[in-house]
Parts: sequence; structure tokens; C-alpha cells
Amino acid sequence: MLPLQADDIADLFCWVDERVPKAKVHPGRPPALADAEIVTILIWHTILLKQKTLKDIYDHVLRYHQCDFPRVPTYQAFVREVHRALPVCFDRLSALLSSEEATRIMDSTMLEVCKLHRADDYSVAPDMVDFGKNWQGWHFGFKLHASISLDGRLCGLALTGANVYDAQMEHLLLNKHTRIAVGDTLYGASVMRERMWKRYGTIIIAPPHPKQKEKIAAPWQIDLLHIRSKIESVFDYLKEHLHLVSSFPRSMAGYLVHYLRILLSYQIMALCKGF
Repeated sequence: MLPLQADDIADLFCWVDERVPKAKVHPGRPPALADAEIVTILIWHTILLKQKTLKDIYDHVLRYHQCDFPRVPTYQAFVREVHRALPVCFDRLSALLSSEEATRIMDSTMLEVCKLHRADDYSVAPDMVDFGKNWQGWHFGFKLHASISLDGRLCGLALTGANVYDAQMEHLLLNKHTRIAVGDTLYGASVMRERMWKRYGTIIIAPPHPKQKEKIAAPWQIDLLHIRSKIESVFDYLKEHLHLVSSFPRSMAGYLVHYLRILLSYQIMALCKGF
């Protein structure tokens, strides 16, 4: 699949339709949009137009793509259709992850849901978000944990509250195929290194904590530490270009739709070398 052009929406639909399982036929009124149509709409408007909200996506479909999707329902029904397709988006993203990558870079990034001074009044997903702190200061919201390949493809993902310690998610970012994982000082604790070695046979490479003594490293380990910033470039693209950080969703399902469509779109671009 080549990088998308403005007139390739039909090709994208065919590519998605081949990979989305056909929904079972149930009695009653059929859905206005098929799962493949919903996924196509979400991916198309994320990759090409960098749309921030479902309302923006819906308005653009009505204005420019009614010939491609003649059964577009009302906005409220469109939102329900998108939420119905959540499991499909999750399955597609899981299937596209580079899960057999032997060398990975891992890190986390904060996904704020509101400003700190509004945290006491936040009510959209109060049981899922929390306060967290990193080198940039305090944040309120979620935390995205990720591992990537050396060329920027997503390998493992986890979404937690902002208060979850990075190293606690290592077991979700790595697997039995991972031989080497590179992270920052938070991933270098001896307990987690030993646990990952026993569980997956994975070597964790991380710089020493500033309060620790210097460690001996082979040249290839130093080279891997030097390219650790690659994952920061991935996070920057997700947040600054694809608008991963958002306060627009009005439910937890809305947040999942937002995060999944952007991560899925990014992975397709990474696999196709289209960004």
C-alpha cells in the first residue's frame, strides 16, 4: 500500500475491507455504515486531514464524501456507529503491531485531559485518570506507554492513568520475541531487569540513574542509547501532528475512539513509510 493521495479513498476502503472481519447478520435494522466504512473514514481523516474531533470528521464526510458513503446517518447516530466499531479498531491495531521485533525502544508520554486548575471539576472519566509527574512537571490525565522498532513502528502499547510508574508496564511492551529493550533510567531498576530476563529472556539497556555509580557498557549498547530519542520523535508526531492529546471526548469510549484512530493511522503510515 502506497502513501495516500487525495483521491485514494476507494483504495483505502478496499485495503481496510480485506482486513476487517465481516459482521454477523442480526435481525432488525442494519447499521447505516459497515465496520470497514467506519474504519476507512476514521483513518482517512486522521492521516490526510489531521482532523481533531469526530464532529470535524462528520462534517467533512457530509460535505465532500457523500458519494463515497451515501448512507451517512445523523451525527448522533454516526457517533454511536463509531463507538460500535471500537473492537474492530482495537483488533486492527493489535494485528498491525510489530510484535515480533527483536530490538525495541520503550518510553511513556503524558496525555493531559485538562489543565491542572480544572482537575477538581473533571467528570468525564474520573476513575481512569490521575495526577502524574515527569521532568516537565505535573500533569492530569492518562499516560501512554509504548515500545517501537528502530525505524519507528509501534510494537507494544498500554494506556494507564498518569500516576502509573513506567517500569510497571514493561511486561506489556515486550514479549518473547524481544531480545533487547532500550529505555531511560526509569526502566533500569534491577528488579524489573531480572524479571524481564526470567520472563522473556530480554536484556534491558538503560543509562544509570544520576545517583548511581557509572556502569561499563559495550560500544553497541552505547549506540543503542544514543538512538533512544527516536521514540520522542514518534511521540512528538503523535501529539503535535496527529493531535493525540485532546480534551474534546465526552466519555471514556470517546477517548478510546480518539486514541485508537490516531495510533492505528500512525501505524499504517509507519508500515507504509508514508510520513
